Amino acid sequence: MGEFQQFEQDFYQTGYYIDEQGHTLAYSYDVNDSTNPAYYDDGTGVLDPSSQQHYSGRLYQPAMPSGTVSDTGTNSPEEEPPLLEELGINFDHIWQKTLTVLNPFKPADGSIMNETDLTGPILFCIALGVTLMMAGKAHFGYVYGISATACIGMYILLSLMSSLSVSYGCVASVLGYCLLPMVALSAFAVFYSLQGVLGTVLVLLVICWCSLSASKIFISTLAMEGQQLLVAYPCALLYGIFALLTIF
Repeated sequence: MGEFQQFEQDFYQTGYYIDEQGHTLAYSYDVNDSTNPAYYDDGTGVLDPSSQQHYSGRLYQPAMPSGTVSDTGTNSPEEEPPLLEELGINFDHIWQKTLTVLNPFKPADGSIMNETDLTGPILFCIALGVTLMMAGKAHFGYVYGISATACIGMYILLSLMSSLSVSYGCVASVLGYCLLPMVALSAFAVFYSLQGVLGTVLVLLVICWCSLSASKIFISTLAMEGQQLLVAYPCALLYGIFALLTIF
């Protein structure tokens, strides 16, 4: 009988066993412990069935201590940064760069202009292609091809002229933002032909506008004081090509 009870205890491992009198006892608790909810003290140490805790169907989830931070570095989803900020799109900086381009004589903020922001340049390139298409000139391939080639050339030139490190993204960003006056010229060409005296004056004015804005930003970002005219010359050649696409 004792061997059979030992076999039952080893097989079930339920925390309870049946003694020789047929009473159900728990060997994992102290029968004399009055704080145990599974027993009542009647002198026999018998289990009280009414005091058992039934399974409620809910999983136990421990509460996080106050002041702890999750793996993502934030306490709640509401504190996560916006999606546009994670993508590097800052409309405030885009607006400030646009104002800097529109005013060639305004000093440029080198900290903002040194950012690799390609949102504005891509939008301006698309706008230039759309305005050219509205004038009956489908030159999207020319716009993107000339832009990519010019960015590579200006990157090499500025790397040789500047003592600071130059990034390709910064060069593409500055040249793309300074394309905004050319977009306005292309939109004007939809309603008025530029093949005349007025058109020639407007084209020359826009080329100077774009090149001065680009050279101003480059010298402020790369600390190239006294070299604005040297930087403005290749910029004028680039925007002159875009002007030819707009005229013809």
